[in-house]
Amino acid sequence: MDKLGLIAGNGRFPFLLLDAARAHGREVVVAAIKEEAEAEMDARAKADAGVRVYWLSLGELSRLIETFRREGVTQAVMAGQVKHKQIFSSIRPDWRLAKLLLNLRTRNTDMLLGAVAKVLADEGIELIPSTAYLEPLLATPGVLTARAPSEAEQRDIEYGREVARALAGFDLGQTVVIAARACVAIEAMEGTDATIERAGQIMRSMGDPMSTLHTGEPGSPGAPTLERDLTVVKVAKPKQDMRFDVPVIGVRTIETMRSAGATCLALEAHRTLIFDRDAVRAEADAAEIAVVALEAG
Repeated sequence: MDKLGLIAGNGRFPFLLLDAARAHGREVVVAAIKEEAEAEMDARAKADAGVRVYWLSLGELSRLIETFRREGVTQAVMAGQVKHKQIFSSIRPDWRLAKLLLNLRTRNTDMLLGAVAKVLADEGIELIPSTAYLEPLLATPGVLTARAPSEAEQRDIEYGREVARALAGFDLGQTVVIAARACVAIEAMEGTDATIERAGQIMRSMGDPMSTLHTGEPGSPGAPTLERDLTVVKVAKPKQDMRFDVPVIGVRTIETMRSAGATCLALEAHRTLIFDRDAVRAEADAAEIAVVALEAG
């Protein structure tokens, strides 16, 4: 069996995929992105003779291809986040990547990674879905926590899905944060956690609705305009390419929600990876956060 190339970004995703591929008997050649990947990747290679690691800059597309071809890689997978804002960083692209960037109509995630996938394919390297070997981690439909969404949260989910799908259709982001059917924050280049954090900051900047005596009746003096509980909605793109940028949640997502004051998370079944499912549920239950996976549609 040919070696599998793993293009590793940040987070736990690359390690989970590496373990799963090794469990299936694949030798793995890791192209660890210097600006993103965890240093722990070197330790994994030292502990397993079936893993080789090469550290490459995000701009070194030619070196990536040369490395994979020299190692006999004919299939590759992308795993782990590469922050979209890196496109505008000080990283210097090599001639191959520079040519690719110049020819892009827009520099969104799908356009950029799709172009990289085509370059790899032209060099005899097939990019396979990032969910390869990790199908059991895809969310299944239903309520995933002890608490189901309340009626108010369900209304926010319904509105949030409309907004998030429109946003994802432009490949701008996959997450929105809603309160009382008002959009508090939408994801752009900053990523999901930063979006949730920003929503929490926005709500805190409005002050404490309980700091002023009020009757609670709409329009009464001191009554809060909005409920302060936040609902996070994360969706896949309308035509999600499972080779890259697949929605992912984990314990850190729940921790960020708890800190921001978010009480509900809705995601798409079959198209969202959940890392450490048991730990996610335990953390969510402890914070009384409802998590639900919904069928796409």
